[in-house]
Amino acid sequence: MDFSEHKNIFLQIRDWMVDQILTGNLQPGDKIPSVRELAADIEVNRNTVMRSYALMEEEGILENKRGIGFFVSTGAKSTLLSIQRKEFFSEVLPPIIHQIQVLNLNSEDLESLLAVIHLNDTKNEKEQ
Repeated sequence: MDFSEHKNIFLQIRDWMVDQILTGNLQPGDKIPSVRELAADIEVNRNTVMRSYALMEEEGILENKRGIGFFVSTGAKSTLLSIQRKEFFSEVLPPIIHQIQVLNLNSEDLESLLAVIHLNDTKNEKEQ
């Protein structure tokens, strides 16, 4: 894991774990690496990993089973999708919309973005 200097390491660990859950690499009920294991693997202090795990437990993403370890909670994916969508619409999208307006971009300029959105529409229709 490569860490950026622009964001706290414990938040970067959380983001990595979130990606693992959202992409399906970690499923509800899966045991995640112990604090000690992950800290050793990514060469950070155990307290940093514990801080990340505690945050995810507070958010309802992880469950701590005393003496056994941390596990991905049952509703983790839907919880994360809700959190990520709110964050996207409140923090990520507004600057993008501003740049689209400032640069006077049109649908041709954003063709690849529209193609991804259309693909998601089709995928969501099939899932329903």
